[in-house]
Amino acid sequence: MSTQTTGSRMAVPALARLAALATGTGAELEVTSPSDGQPLGVVRQVAAGEVAAAVQRGREAQRRWAATPVRERAAVARRFAALVLDHRDEILDVVQAETGKSRPAALEEAVDASMTSSHYAHTAPRLLRPQRHVGALPLLTQTTELRHPKGAVGVITPWNYPFTLVASDSVPALLAGNAVVVKPDHQTPFSALLVLDLLRQAGLPEGVMQIVLGPGPEVGPQLVDEVDFVMFTGSTATGRTVAQRAAGRLIGFSAELGGKNPLIVLPDANIPAAAAGAARACFANAGQLCVGPERIYVHEAVRSRFTEAFLAAVSRIQVAAGTSWDADMGSLISPEQLARVQAHLDDAVGKGARVLAGGTARPDLGPSFFAPTVLTDVPESAELVRSETFGPVVAIYPVRTEEEAIAHANDSPLGLNASVWTAPSRGLAFGSRIEAGTVNVNEGYAAAWASHSAPMGGWKESGVGRRHGAEGLLKYTESQTVSVQRALPIAPWTGMGNETFANLFTRATRILNRFR
Repeated sequence: MSTQTTGSRMAVPALARLAALATGTGAELEVTSPSDGQPLGVVRQVAAGEVAAAVQRGREAQRRWAATPVRERAAVARRFAALVLDHRDEILDVVQAETGKSRPAALEEAVDASMTSSHYAHTAPRLLRPQRHVGALPLLTQTTELRHPKGAVGVITPWNYPFTLVASDSVPALLAGNAVVVKPDHQTPFSALLVLDLLRQAGLPEGVMQIVLGPGPEVGPQLVDEVDFVMFTGSTATGRTVAQRAAGRLIGFSAELGGKNPLIVLPDANIPAAAAGAARACFANAGQLCVGPERIYVHEAVRSRFTEAFLAAVSRIQVAAGTSWDADMGSLISPEQLARVQAHLDDAVGKGARVLAGGTARPDLGPSFFAPTVLTDVPESAELVRSETFGPVVAIYPVRTEEEAIAHANDSPLGLNASVWTAPSRGLAFGSRIEAGTVNVNEGYAAAWASHSAPMGGWKESGVGRRHGAEGLLKYTESQTVSVQRALPIAPWTGMGNETFANLFTRATRILNRFR
């Protein structure tokens, strides 16, 4: 495995300017760099009552924003999509400084945010247009479905993709006519503030979107208690807590939660491509992505060839700090996350697992670096078999049949993403048998994730609702049906008896049922 210790120190002058965009007059929070532990900047957290005040300001601004024609709201999103690309290097600098991820991994965030915003800018006018439906009595009943904004939407985002998750969850909510109050992770506030900065440059009125900062256990519940809908991305355990609180208020809730994602290699796979693709996917963002593979099931017929090619691909991964484009993998987010990864590894090895690559922290690179790690012979009793590690550790498991591969892939309470490597002609049929919200054939996660017109989300304990696709915008709306009855009522006409009406209505229903 190659390593680099060079690369320019990340000094981001924009951080002080961005800090002024936060809503809050409370205690100062110092943000540090995961790569070297050095301070990056200071932001203000919310004080008592300021979350409620922010939501109230949002409600006031939302009434004017909702009255703005949809095409004008879409123009803001379109300009934002362009600005993201124009400010690409600044975005990458901020994201890298806060997360320690590599520059290619940070690029994924900028591109995804731009693509998502552009997609919804084009589709929102159609999705929000009044829709005519077949009425109770054709020609006599005119039925129209309308879409109204929820009002104030709370968006709670994690630290692993702090720019694109704020943008891709907020932009469709804004396009639907809502106000948005974002609570980002306290480790990555500047990426969220940069989203707000670029949206305001794109023409978003002040107050329609706000950022509130502070500890999740304190600020998160306050936000859920005030808004009309919650979009949450994070762990399954925290997702349960947020869902229960939202349910207590009978407000809508959508969530993308954890994943323990399988990657399956079948005998007819292109082995060199599968090995290279698996290495990219397993160690993207240092393994800190909910859709990344953590379990590899390889058919015995190709196990040796795949393992050899996979380990060769892993050995070529360059781990480094700094802004160099040559680095493939950067730091973990914190020493705490590194400790979690180390604990999973130690538990597995202590129970008999073998380390084929990596297996060590890299303090020579920084306080939270960890080598890309590959395990085999992991016993079922090991913690990492079923629990999400969320780090650069993957285990290889042999399977004798395709049925066994599917059974193992589905043997999990989580079902977020899956990857299958096989002949393209078999991909759809095989992938449809896996219990996951997205399945990528001959790709790790990017193919489904970047197909923004299709829904993305988790099955089982990996989530509720969807982002992307029509549902990714319509979930931020309330549907309303307005039916206008013409000429005749749906009731006995003047002078008609109930029995006569019942017989007439029964005959009419038989006829109408043929066409519904």
